[in-house]
Amino acid sequence: MAVLNEYNGIICVNKPEGFTSFDVIAKMRGILKMRRLGHGGTLDPMATGVLPVFAGSAAKASEMLPDHDKVYEAGFKLGMVTDTQDCTGKILSESDIPVSRGELSGVVSGFVGDIMQIPPMYSAVSVNGKRLYELARQGITVERKPRPITVYKLDILEYDEKTRQGRMEISCSKGTYIRTLINDIGERLGCGGIMTSLVRTAACGFSLSECVTIEELQREADNGGDFSSFILPVSEVFGFLPRITLSAEQERMYRNGIRLDMNRVFTEHRGEERYAVYGASGFLGTATVMKEEMLLKVEKNFF
Repeated sequence: MAVLNEYNGIICVNKPEGFTSFDVIAKMRGILKMRRLGHGGTLDPMATGVLPVFAGSAAKASEMLPDHDKVYEAGFKLGMVTDTQDCTGKILSESDIPVSRGELSGVVSGFVGDIMQIPPMYSAVSVNGKRLYELARQGITVERKPRPITVYKLDILEYDEKTRQGRMEISCSKGTYIRTLINDIGERLGCGGIMTSLVRTAACGFSLSECVTIEELQREADNGGDFSSFILPVSEVFGFLPRITLSAEQERMYRNGIRLDMNRVFTEHRGEERYAVYGASGFLGTATVMKEEMLLKVEKNFF
């Protein structure tokens, strides 16, 4: 029987093109020789970039990620519509309508803020128990309900008016489909638009510069498998939360799931509802406030 390892923490992977997010997890299970792995946000097969992989007890954090820090660079081409909303799909229509940079910028600005987006047919969204992509592959199109998303920032990095191709940077909430965003921009311009490339440059507080490749991990495995230099502490995911440090007695109570009197934990409560909790041994987990009772209770522990 193969010996399984147990690592706890986060490995930021630069997902290669052609891999699904699950493909990365399957590959890393073989490299790390462990089963308990999860990831922080699905990427389409054609996309590359930041894919945080949560190992061991850190896997619990994948359900608690902030939804406001995903950043992408996307290539796009105007004047075309495909069934997948990207360059891998079947061409449905083409248009030779010219679009100036000024026209493009004017339309793009209307997609910043809180907007509604209809998920694409080629997506993992479920409708009546069926994945949309399963229906799409059968040639079936069903009605999808618009879903709220937030686009915090949308900048045109490059645009060639002759070819109507360019690149844009998007900062958005989770659940945003970039190819649908480009499709909708093209629709509003009256010419259509498709995504030609996608790189996630930031997610969960991590940037592309912090990522390791599958090939680098495989080389390490071939050389004995010391992955400690690649593993980041799970506490880094919760840097957006205010921090509290418990006394030895409070840490003992927290570890046993006992609710803490906020008046004993805080000299002054600042009104936050969630906290990252630390003790003498380091990061312990997260806690939420019970306002009426003025108690602090364990939300999720990571020890």
